[in-house]
Formats: sequence, structure tokens, C-alpha cells
Amino acid sequence: MSDIETRSEPAPHHAVTRNLVHKSDASEVLLTTWRRTGPDAFSVTARWPADRPFYRSADGGFEPVLLTETVRQLFPLICHVGYDTPFDHHLVWEHFRCDPDPAVLRPGPGPVTVELRVTCSDLTRRRTGLAGMTMDVDVLRDGIPLATARSRFTVQSPAVYLRLRGPNSDRAVAMAAAPPAPEGIPAVRTGRPAQAEVVLSETPPGDIPERITSEMSEFPGEGAAGWWLRVDTAHPTFFDHPVDHVPGMLLLEAARQAAHAVRHPLPAPAATVSAVFHRYVDLDAPCRITAGVESPALVRVTAEQHGRTCFTADVGTA
Repeated sequence: MSDIETRSEPAPHHAVTRNLVHKSDASEVLLTTWRRTGPDAFSVTARWPADRPFYRSADGGFEPVLLTETVRQLFPLICHVGYDTPFDHHLVWEHFRCDPDPAVLRPGPGPVTVELRVTCSDLTRRRTGLAGMTMDVDVLRDGIPLATARSRFTVQSPAVYLRLRGPNSDRAVAMAAAPPAPEGIPAVRTGRPAQAEVVLSETPPGDIPERITSEMSEFPGEGAAGWWLRVDTAHPTFFDHPVDHVPGMLLLEAARQAAHAVRHPLPAPAATVSAVFHRYVDLDAPCRITAGVESPALVRVTAEQHGRTCFTADVGTA
């Protein structure tokens, strides 16, 4: 066989293990195989389970959170296998956008396999290695492109992360300090079929001074509403392993549920989401989620903690 023929052979497929996507429970791993298709390009396959209630919608299809979590698992995978990022480094979300065709979430007779074509750009490096990059993803189901996603995130060494987070970086202390999750709002208002998956509450977590509660309950203008973020640290998907702050996936799900709730009883399935992660949301303090209807097709969601904006998301509705 000639050198040209050898070079033309496709790269081999490699199995995805739970440590590569930062999961403790192997059943939470959605990605199955990966291969490099270019210097900064990869093809990854994912298997969407048919028997996970958390990922199934009331109509039998898949919840948007499944697509988002599938894309999120790409971040650690590509960093580790593509750019030799050490496992003790922290990946920090900055921006995220996802534009799905509803057909990508349609129900199937069993597990569904999707392909994710990943292109990495705007790579920044430091002495410790990769420091950040932008990732563009095309999601194909049955060979048909049905969703795109783009994200920018940074990679922080343990020393940098400790400098940024200080005493809040202790995962065990942070998890222990989280107050019990209050009762959620009715699931029907969030677009979720199960009450256990609701991440919004009318009741603040823990003991909060009445002054703070009253100040954070004012929402000017029509078409706006607010809730408290419901953080259940026993949730097996959002908290698969100990963390020192509210996971970005939980904030994105809160944005989607808030977009439903502010428009209820009008149907408002999430069509697109464009989010910015401004700062960490701590586990031991209340976080206020505000949603305002900007137009018939757009809801703007904000997460606020300690009087500062931590997260914003524009949720498109169909």
C-alpha cells in the first residue's frame, strides 16, 4: 500500500469513557465514540437513551436539555483527547448558543444515534496548555443536519481557579452549604412532564431576610415574572458529582423553563437559546430568575445573585 493510500484512510474511532466527559456515573455518558477528522476538527457519535424519563418530553420526544448536555459533554472530551488538557483543569463556560430544528428531538422507537461534527477555533494557549477556545458543532440525525451550536469557554489550571474562587472552590464545603431545595412551581407551567425536574420555585431556599425577598420580588412592566432557582443537589444528572457552584446546565434549563412559565398557558417550546455566563452562581445563596417577554418569539431570562447579574439568556420560542 502506498503512502498516499495510507494517509487517505480515515482516522480510527475511539471509545468515550466517563472520565473523558467528567461524569461519575457511566449511565450519564451520552457520547460513545470520537475520531479526529482534521487538525482542529472531530466527529463524535452520541447515543440518546429511550428509557431516561429526565430526557423525555410529555409528547414522547426528547427534551431540549438532552441536546444541550450532549454538546456540553464535547467540551471536556475534545479538550482531553484533542489538546491534552490535564484532568484537574476547569472548563468555564463564557457563551453558548444552540439552534435546533424541532425534528432533531422527535421520538424514536428506541435509542437514537446522532453525529456531532466539531470544529475548534480561536484557540488560546498559556504555559499550562490550552487556555480557551470556540467550538462549533453541527448535529446530524440520520445523516441530516438538524441543529447547530457554538460555544466559547476557557480552561483554567487549578492555581488560576483557586485564585478566582478562593474558599468557594472547596466542593465538599459548597455542597454541604447548599440549603434544601424548596417546592417547585407546578410542572405544567414549565413544559416539563415530571415535578421532580422543575428547577423554579415560588419559595426562596433557606432563611432569607424579608427585605431581600421583597426587593427581589419586584418586576416592572407586563409580560415579566420571577422565581427562585431551585437547586436540588441530589439530582442525579445536574449533580452527577460534587461541584462548587451551580452547573451551567442547570442555569440553561432554568432559562428554558422560565420561558415556558412566563408565557403559560401559551405553548412556548424552546427553539433557540443564546446565553452568556457572566459569573459563578454559588450554592449557598439564593438566585433569582427573571423572565421577560421581549416579543412573541423571544423571552429574555436573567439570573441574579448577591445583587449582580450572573447569567443571561435569550430563549427563542416557536
